[in-house]
Amino acid sequence: MTVSRAPPPSPSGSDISGISGHTPSPPSPSLPSPGLQPVVPASTRRARVPRWLRRTTGPLLLLALWQLLSGTGALPADVLASPGRIAQVGWDLIGDGSLPSAMGTSLRRVALGLLLGTVTGTGLALLSGLFRIGEDLVDAPVQMLRTVPFVGLIPLFIIWFGIGETPKIAIITLGVTFPLYLNVYAGIRGVDSQLIEAGESLGLSRWGLVRHVVLPGALPGALTGLRYSLGVSWLALVFAEQVNADSGIGFLMVQARDFLRTDVIVVCLIVYAFLGLLADFIVRSLERLLLQWRPTFTGR
Repeated sequence: MTVSRAPPPSPSGSDISGISGHTPSPPSPSLPSPGLQPVVPASTRRARVPRWLRRTTGPLLLLALWQLLSGTGALPADVLASPGRIAQVGWDLIGDGSLPSAMGTSLRRVALGLLLGTVTGTGLALLSGLFRIGEDLVDAPVQMLRTVPFVGLIPLFIIWFGIGETPKIAIITLGVTFPLYLNVYAGIRGVDSQLIEAGESLGLSRWGLVRHVVLPGALPGALTGLRYSLGVSWLALVFAEQVNADSGIGFLMVQARDFLRTDVIVVCLIVYAFLGLLADFIVRSLERLLLQWRPTFTGR
């Protein structure tokens, strides 16, 4: 007697449609439960507030507190003028042409001193960083002069160069030279030796190594030194223009000090800060342009 056997059951999840030539339909995507909300990263939630608004909130609150203290009399005008008074004085100085003329004079001094200091500091750093004989001859004298406060050299510069423009530009040049020298020198000596070995294995000459490996590797340090030198240049300008000066922003501050005009002094300080911020913005834009090859952390 023949016993018929039933076909074995198909495995779980399988179907005979594959035998008949039909492909199984893909599983439908699971829908989220009505009670659950999608997870949004914290950085995305913070991005809803414009960054420029977050950056300006602190200064605006400080300005409002300053105006409140001045309006209530808690901050007397002879100690510090109110923001409204300072804005009015600044507008008057712009209107009579004294502030634009002083800004032009100060900018010319800083530009010339910064140019001379950049050439001097970078040249000495290249000589000391690329050559051992240059390091032996240059680094020790530069380190000795660096420890001397450049402000203390103003009387000596006046004796040497008189009371004209030369001592003012010389003090700015001296203040710019040393920060730039240190950063460029550190950038050159901080280049990874494995990159040098890789360049030599590719057949680069000594000048090729300097051009394609050493100088690009030292560029971030050089730009950092330039930013720091810009800040020092404005500091040197303040001291230089308050000694035997007949023009410039520092000269306006000296006149305001003699007449106890705190409003004019604050206007000059704001101009110094604005010019320094503008110069730093230019250098940072230059960094983004020249250092596109280097990925950096931009914050969260």
